Amino acid sequence: MRAYDEQALVSGIRSGNRRALARAITLAESTRAADMELAQRLLQQLMPYTGSSVRLGITGVPGVGKSTFIEAFGLNVAAQGKRVAVLAVDPSSPYTGGSILGDKTRMTELSRLEEVFIRPSPTGGTLGGVSRKTRESILLCEAAGYDVVIVETVGVGQSEYEVASMVDFFLMLMLPNAGDSLQGIKRGIMELADLILVNKADAGFEKRADAARREYLNALHLLRPKYPGYTTEVKLCSALYNNGVADAWEHVLAYLERMRADGHFARNRNRQLIHWTRRLTEELLLARLWESPAVKKSWDEETGRIRSGHTTPVLAGQALIEVFRQNSSAEQPLSPQANTTKAAD
Repeated sequence: MRAYDEQALVSGIRSGNRRALARAITLAESTRAADMELAQRLLQQLMPYTGSSVRLGITGVPGVGKSTFIEAFGLNVAAQGKRVAVLAVDPSSPYTGGSILGDKTRMTELSRLEEVFIRPSPTGGTLGGVSRKTRESILLCEAAGYDVVIVETVGVGQSEYEVASMVDFFLMLMLPNAGDSLQGIKRGIMELADLILVNKADAGFEKRADAARREYLNALHLLRPKYPGYTTEVKLCSALYNNGVADAWEHVLAYLERMRADGHFARNRNRQLIHWTRRLTEELLLARLWESPAVKKSWDEETGRIRSGHTTPVLAGQALIEVFRQNSSAEQPLSPQANTTKAAD
């Protein structure tokens, strides 16, 4: 078991030491009780130094060029004297729990910069494919002095809703073949976007990309605006040739200036804190439910009754909750980070 010097980690993070930051994020992602407790103590000490970064979520369908865009975008922002952190959420295998974690190999030039921190983070099978620890990782990066924290999602799906609930600006990358892309995108996903960029508008695909831009605009006109008086724009870019990337950053800055001016920025951050608290409370309850010895015992009994046709899933669930309610006061509470997954046979 590796021992960590708590105060050394705090000092290292505050001084911008990337190794100390990486260790703290590892603690936050750990499921060991001692690591979880230390991670929470670190966060408590570092909270006064958080909240000052630009939190940016980036998503897009597979093959749209997220990594290429993030590298070009990050290089552009870093060139303006900003420190950039990239939290790339990697999908975990539902069978082995393993993940690819290969983002540094896909952002080679960006990863060489001293002012840039790239951290691939396994989803761990959590709802929506977003690591439960992504929020803690954002705070740790802010405490380490990073001005921009980018969260890259695994693709278009439930994970986008989770990412949108933890960032200030949500950017969606789209492909030039609008018809094919639109069919695979839920209406709610497009409503989350603060800016849509049609990537790969290069190498003879400029006309097709512009046609796609118009199609996305038409689709957005059918949706409710994300905020009163704000219209989501659709622009062209080529991450490969670095066209339109700088303009995207300027768009983010202009958006945030407007949101701060009308008070929406502060209200949004407060809503995110409430959402975060709710999710953690739900996870705490689920963790306590599935780790309850009484529930574990009743689980086998109730699933046996389901197989034999003597009860229904709804009645079995109600029985399990009642068992938990009757026994929960005598059982030890679990940490928010405990595993909430119950494997059924």
